[in-house]
Amino acid sequence: MKVVVIGGTGLIGSKVVARLGEHGHEAVAASPNTGVNTITGEGLAEALTGADVVIDVSNSPSFEDAAVMEFFETSTRNLLAAEAKAGVRHHVALSVVGTDRLQQSGYFRAKAAQEKLIKNSEIPYSIVHATQFFEFAKSMVAAATDGDTVRFAPVYFQPIASDDVAKAVGRTAVGAPINGLLEVAGPEKFRMDEFFRAGLAKLGDPREVVTDPAAKYFGADLAENTLVPGPDATIGEITYAAFKAS
Repeated sequence: MKVVVIGGTGLIGSKVVARLGEHGHEAVAASPNTGVNTITGEGLAEALTGADVVIDVSNSPSFEDAAVMEFFETSTRNLLAAEAKAGVRHHVALSVVGTDRLQQSGYFRAKAAQEKLIKNSEIPYSIVHATQFFEFAKSMVAAATDGDTVRFAPVYFQPIASDDVAKAVGRTAVGAPINGLLEVAGPEKFRMDEFFRAGLAKLGDPREVVTDPAAKYFGADLAENTLVPGPDATIGEITYAAFKAS
């Protein structure tokens, strides 16, 4: 199969490209770095020539409300139109577990708009909803930091290694379109405040983690299980301890 990976030079995309290549597929990393721009359309038609599957794991360079909406709507419209012309038979997109429950956030409103465009197109699709990546723990702490304190709500989350996300995305891409959502999550569920309190203490970080039920996640309120997948989720193999030891 020829599989074009939009965002193919990033954290997830590069792993997906490598995994597909190991399994004998022609995997093409498409990103502005390789001359493919889904916002301007530059290089898109050429990259998609002969493609069977397109995987979109790209992300907005800005998380500001208007900018992120513009990115996901424009890039997704351009991509779907180019796929229709190229005869692509399967569109796979990576999104986030709980997107529909996080609509106070401009970022997640943009992800929901992306998903709606995909669902309303005529191209068969699969949307993979992943939980938070282990690799993004530092950015989550940064977003929650206020001076010397870090505020997290006492809610559950089930973070996952990017390797397990890439495996799920690759497997989905070479399978039949499900025309629906697939959830993937890590093997362990943690309470967010406790997870980060223990993590910062282990690092010797002097910041205090404050348990704050009103703490928001990228602008959205959190209920106890907002970030937790449903019972049918695919569960990754890599524990947090194994990830830290690797």
